[in-house]
Amino acid sequence: MNAYKKYLMTMGMVWAGSLVVFVIAYVLFIAPQLKVKAGLTRQLNDAKKLFDSAVAAADDKNKKKLADEVDTLKVKLSGYAADSAESANLTFDIGRLAGDKQLGSFTVKTPESVWGNDVIDSKSIQENRVDVSFNSDYKGFAAFLNSLERHRPVIFVNRFKLTRGDQGLSTGKADMDLSFYVKKKTEG
Repeated sequence: MNAYKKYLMTMGMVWAGSLVVFVIAYVLFIAPQLKVKAGLTRQLNDAKKLFDSAVAAADDKNKKKLADEVDTLKVKLSGYAADSAESANLTFDIGRLAGDKQLGSFTVKTPESVWGNDVIDSKSIQENRVDVSFNSDYKGFAAFLNSLERHRPVIFVNRFKLTRGDQGLSTGKADMDLSFYVKKKTEG
C-alpha cells in the first residue's frame, strides 16, 4: 500500500505541476493572442462597414436618394430660417400682419443689445430680434399672436407684456420681443 500511496502522490504532484504550467502558459501566451485576435476582428469589421458604406455611397441610386434628402431638409429649414436677403422683409411682414389686424400705434424697433446670454454661436445661422409695441384689445392681440405663430419662416415670441390702457378694460398696450432665424451669407 505504501507504493500505491507513493504512486498517487507522484501523479498528484505531476498533475498539479502540469496545471500550474498550463495556467502560466495560458496567461502569458494564449490570452494576449486572444486579445490581439479580438482587436483585429473588430478592426476588420469596422473596415468592412466603411467599405460597404463607400460602395453604397458610390451607387447612383443612393447618391440621388441622399441628394433628395438634402433638398427636403433645405425646404424644411426654409420654414424656420429666412435667407439673409429676406431678413429685412420679415420686419415688413410683421408690420403688414399688424396692419391686417388693425393694431393702433404700432412700432417696430431693433433692440440695441440682446438680452440674456443665449446668443447663437453658429457659422450658418443667426438670430435677429425685434421689439414691437402696439395698442389693441385682447381680441386683436390674440389675432396678431396667432398670425405670428402661423408665419413662415417662424417668428418666435420670446416674451410679451400686456398693460391695461387708460380707456378701460377694452384696450391695452402690448410690448413684444420677437426673434427669427436668418441664414448667414456663405462666403465664396
